[in-house]
Amino acid sequence: MNIPSNLKYTKSDEWVDLESGKMGLTDYAQDQLSDIVFVEALVDADDDIAVGDGISEVESVKASAEVYAPAGGKVVAINEDLGDAPEVINSDPYGAGWLVQVEVSSQSDELMDAAAYEKYCADRD
Repeated sequence: MNIPSNLKYTKSDEWVDLESGKMGLTDYAQDQLSDIVFVEALVDADDDIAVGDGISEVESVKASAEVYAPAGGKVVAINEDLGDAPEVINSDPYGAGWLVQVEVSSQSDELMDAAAYEKYCADRD
């Protein structure tokens, strides 16, 4: 399982890069969901979002899931490319598979570093 050390993680399997403001689903989450077939943004550019707000709806062959914001701020970009290629979340969840980018103004008090998230995932398996 890929868990980049420069990111922060939530117990609901989202990640955030506090420097760039990009956020998305973790490698663990995409693996649990299996083949992702549909992604819909629940926010628009220029929206102000808070920690815990729904930012995307993701559907796979197994289930659908809402993705929640691990950080709050002003939305500066939506990854529109995922509309035509949602499977990128499966192949590159921390790169081209990002969902939303914000100017971070707040973050969850419960964000975990990579080591804590890795232990959290291991404890669930």
